[in-house]
Amino acid sequence: MTNEFSHLRAGGAAGSIVADPSARPEAIEADAIVTFLTEGGIGSGTVAEIDRATGGLLSRLTAAGEITGKRYECVPVLAAPGLKAGQLVVVGLGKREDLDAGVLYRAAATASKHLAGRPRAKVVFVADGSWSTRQTEQAVAGAAVGMVGQDLYRAEKKRTRFGSAVWLVAAAEAVARGVVIGEGVNLARRLVNMPADDLYPQTFSEEAAAVAGRTGMEIEIWDEEQLARERCHAILAVGRGSSRAPRLVILRYRGPGAHDGQPDIALVGKGVTFDSGGLSLKPSDSMLTMKCDMSGGAAMLAAAATIAALKLPVNLVVAIGLVENMTGPAAYKLGDVITARSGTTIEIHNTDAEGRVVLADVLDVVRGFKPKRIIDAATLTGACMVALGHDVAGLFTNDQPCCDDLARAARAVGEPVWQLPMYADYDEQIRSDVADIKNVGDGRWGGAITAAKFLERFVGGIPWTHVDIAGPAFAEKPRPWIDGGGTGSLVRPLVELVRGPE
Repeated sequence: MTNEFSHLRAGGAAGSIVADPSARPEAIEADAIVTFLTEGGIGSGTVAEIDRATGGLLSRLTAAGEITGKRYECVPVLAAPGLKAGQLVVVGLGKREDLDAGVLYRAAATASKHLAGRPRAKVVFVADGSWSTRQTEQAVAGAAVGMVGQDLYRAEKKRTRFGSAVWLVAAAEAVARGVVIGEGVNLARRLVNMPADDLYPQTFSEEAAAVAGRTGMEIEIWDEEQLARERCHAILAVGRGSSRAPRLVILRYRGPGAHDGQPDIALVGKGVTFDSGGLSLKPSDSMLTMKCDMSGGAAMLAAAATIAALKLPVNLVVAIGLVENMTGPAAYKLGDVITARSGTTIEIHNTDAEGRVVLADVLDVVRGFKPKRIIDAATLTGACMVALGHDVAGLFTNDQPCCDDLARAARAVGEPVWQLPMYADYDEQIRSDVADIKNVGDGRWGGAITAAKFLERFVGGIPWTHVDIAGPAFAEKPRPWIDGGGTGSLVRPLVELVRGPE
């Protein structure tokens, strides 16, 4: 099994990413050197040093308009004079006043993705002394992500990890932390990119157990018998149509100096390892990418693994509900009434609105731990994509400070989020004439909000924020900085949230 955190090692061994603060770009031998350029010319800093080392080559190319510094422009220069490296890659950062950690993450990933198209023994990235520590970390994380593709099953890989990557003008501690963050994102991406025939509730729980073993987290896995004893009838109902039984994974982490009391934060993830829609069957085109319907669970597992690997001082609990939503002879049906673990009765109007039904039980389990706040992540609704598009996650909350903290963390690392309203009037749309609530609202409109209002019923008034990552969790087309497939959405914001402001 792949060890996502094995690449954090000293000495520049194969597959390593390390810092070398004292090396000079012109003196280092490598397959490629990557430097970063903002719009408006060479200016000062490390890119100016490289310009001098090459006899003003970058200045001439900039004056000729061959290099502009626009965001994510990636220009390779072969056999640049004055450098021992085989090529120089200049990556644009856009306007200097708009530079932030998110831009650096994507820019470094763009360069890394470009170079990883063929095997490279050694690639050197040149940071800039003006970057903050967190900005450097995010650039390193982006480089780690860019060299990894979705080609898990190809004999001939489209992306190849560098034998070693060396960061100049960067503190060793920042590089080490950036590697851990990047490999956390890659863990989530790998899980999302695995097909449902390989990753299903049992094997996902085994992956979680392996991650817990590597990072020192405690883990508890509830099988179908334990779920029945715990009255998790909502999870069991959704899983009835599959030959693969559901699971609930619970992870606990208490970092150095963290208190022993109630958890500071609970992370809850939707883990529908494949979603056919159940008896409310999806059309084939909509079903093709539904291996990604466990992206929320992958994000929470990867975020917890990263937090543990960084040894952050937090008391954390994570819960991931794992099911397949299939159409077998025992599949749950429209009109069924399910009694969730909390005692709330749910009338099923659409079996393709299954994620919220699963999370009803998971949130109730987490509520028993009495966390100070809860964050859940789910590829929950197509309606959120209609509202916000492919790149923006929707935020929904019962506690504004809780939501604001997560929004700040997301924006700090460059993942766009947007809060949607949670007016009480939306509660009326999920009331059932037969049961306490139904699992969809009235008609098409406001579907992301009515789904969030459904979840709100199960958090018991604990400060809570729901993140609908249906759009950003899975890229159907490649972007300059990442291949198609799983993106690792929300991993970096959750780590940033736990760490707090720089």
